[in-house]
Amino acid sequence: AARAASTTLEARGKTTICVAVDGQPCAVLACATTTRPEARAVIHALQALGVRCFMLTGDNATTAAAVAASVGIAKRDVFAGVLPANKSQKVADLRAAGYVVGMIGDGVNDAPALVAADVGIAIGAGTDVAIESADMVLVKSDLRDVVTAIDLSRTIFSRIRFNYVWAVLYNVLGLPLAAGVFVPWNVMIPPWAAGLLMAFSSVSVVASSLLLKRYKKPALSVEDEDDGLARRNNRNVVRKLATKLGKSKRRALQQTSSLDIEMV
Repeated sequence: AARAASTTLEARGKTTICVAVDGQPCAVLACATTTRPEARAVIHALQALGVRCFMLTGDNATTAAAVAASVGIAKRDVFAGVLPANKSQKVADLRAAGYVVGMIGDGVNDAPALVAADVGIAIGAGTDVAIESADMVLVKSDLRDVVTAIDLSRTIFSRIRFNYVWAVLYNVLGLPLAAGVFVPWNVMIPPWAAGLLMAFSSVSVVASSLLLKRYKKPALSVEDEDDGLARRNNRNVVRKLATKLGKSKRRALQQTSSLDIEMV
């Protein structure tokens, strides 16, 4: 009976403790493993961004699978029963498999894994050791900032590429004109116009970069069990992220990008 009760409780995402008197089981205590209220929305948003999410935990496989299912992480992406000393090895294995790995953690035993990852992300309310080991700290301890960081970094990089292509094309076309290459065909511009057009090259790139001030972060909401409005809002946000990235690119990124989330 105790074993059956323990199995049932673990399937609900609880960690069980069996109590015995004189060698005979007499009770089963269950400790609930709660997830952060924004976790499910964040996982769905990351998946829409082409990031494959893994979960590392020291809990048993049954409990870990139940918790992972509640936030949208596939069972095949759950590493259960991982000892603190082995977390960094799991991160190293993913990197060896070709993934660019980000690791989120907040505990002392997460520090080696945060260092081993390509990008270590610490929770602001976590331990000092984890914060010192990480590359980025979520000051507000809000997992939604991870989605913002990834989306903003990609937006900035896209703008850099756009500016680079624009500047190259502009100068490839403008420099020969300013140098008088087309004079034999009576195509020329006066020196003052050439100088003005050269200055415009720099001004246009700066103006293009300033458009980043219009960036708006993904407005994910914290979902409650009965909050249908928040769920609908999050579905719309995830849909926009997926549309912006594109299906083919998202599928390709899932083969090379991963984010490890440590479950306390």
